[in-house]
Amino acid sequence: MNADATDTVSQIRERIAQKLGPQRYRIWIKNSTNLILADGHLRIDVPNPFVGRWIENNFHEAISEAAFEVTHRRLEVAYSVDASLTSRQRKSQLDSQAEYVAKNPERMARSWARLPAPPQRKPLRGRLEDFVVGDCNRLAHTAASSIAEQNGPRFNPLSIHGGCGLGKTHLLQGVGNALEAKGGIDCLYVSGEEFTNHFVHAVKSNRTSAFRARYRRLDVLLIDDIHFLANKKATQEEFLHTFNAIDSVGKQIVLTSDVHPKLIGQLSESLVTRFMSGMVVEIEKPDPQTCKQILRYKAAGISRNIAEEVLDLLATRLAHTNVRELEGALLKLIALSEVSKRPIDLGLARRVLDQDMRRTKPLVRFTDIESLGASYFGVSPAELRSSRRTRTVALARNIVMHLARQHTNLSSTEVGRLMGKDHTTVLLACQKMAAKLRDDTKVTWNTPDGAVHRPIRSIFSEMEAQLGNGSSVSS
Repeated sequence: MNADATDTVSQIRERIAQKLGPQRYRIWIKNSTNLILADGHLRIDVPNPFVGRWIENNFHEAISEAAFEVTHRRLEVAYSVDASLTSRQRKSQLDSQAEYVAKNPERMARSWARLPAPPQRKPLRGRLEDFVVGDCNRLAHTAASSIAEQNGPRFNPLSIHGGCGLGKTHLLQGVGNALEAKGGIDCLYVSGEEFTNHFVHAVKSNRTSAFRARYRRLDVLLIDDIHFLANKKATQEEFLHTFNAIDSVGKQIVLTSDVHPKLIGQLSESLVTRFMSGMVVEIEKPDPQTCKQILRYKAAGISRNIAEEVLDLLATRLAHTNVRELEGALLKLIALSEVSKRPIDLGLARRVLDQDMRRTKPLVRFTDIESLGASYFGVSPAELRSSRRTRTVALARNIVMHLARQHTNLSSTEVGRLMGKDHTTVLLACQKMAAKLRDDTKVTWNTPDGAVHRPIRSIFSEMEAQLGNGSSVSS
């Protein structure tokens, strides 16, 4: 970036710090992000999808307002993974993130206790007409559109699962916006975190009757990231009653999660059974053709005409990543073109791709494993990278480390750096898991329904099947 852009970014950072306060800025923004201005966009690089999603879900509005106050323009804010940022995060910061996530419902309840009611619903950004359809997501899009149009077969609930950045939230918000436009339909979109916060607030303020009246009388309930309810027994019980109340009168529920409902750890069997009683559909990673369509659509959205040969190169090299990675690479290409005063051609595209593939391809693979491990055992990615050593967290962490060494080209040192550990910890974890796999030892972890005991090979088989790698570790 040039000097003017660098100064503008510094001012935006200062304004964000003012809006978030010193604690949240230090934990989530200071050493965890890199801000880049490019062609009417503010790109926020993050060390991993978990941090990116947390910032987007919790601080997006504050960041957008800070950028507007400094630039006096409405910038499009995009999030992109940059592996090199991982080394800037200290152990104390990783622990702080885990603690912040764990305590967030109570923290929100304390802040909301001063308000007459929880915050009002915010406008949703995703629209079905903006969703790029390909073979990887066609079934999910068709099912979501059927609910939005209210004229197709009824599947209740509709559960959409897939990795980070593949369009689950976009589809869910698109359904919400379509139903809102129709009018006369009481539809509510919330994240699993928001549902939890609303419930905790209702309990602490003795307003559970109002909470239940609001949720149980809905025509359509859209819940994003339902896996957030893992390890929250009281919230799961409340959601089960909410689910039954809505379903019993023929109303609709749509859910999204990072993994298949059966693989969400620390989720009660009653909820898993309810989720499986409807339609479960996966959004897969985009193939080259879908990637090209996405890139073309994103480029048109910022009035850029990218040559077909450049789109073909990007789509081929970035196939089977995710939408955020595609958008991040496109914005980086545009920014590099502006800084170097060069046209966007194959040479410039190869330069961007060589840098990104060398730096981020292993991380994308690792974060798939990390997200799966966290969801499977009902913990957060932040807890995996923290210093917590509870039985469940330690088991999940060891399995993630072993899978990362088996299914990526990351070294023990690199895996350790990504998880806030040293390479010795990774080596010991892998040795421990290898021994357990050899003997097919039963392992134990805690869930809201009590302790679970399962052979280690069956766990690896399920997780590897979800990753699309067969059963190579357990074979």
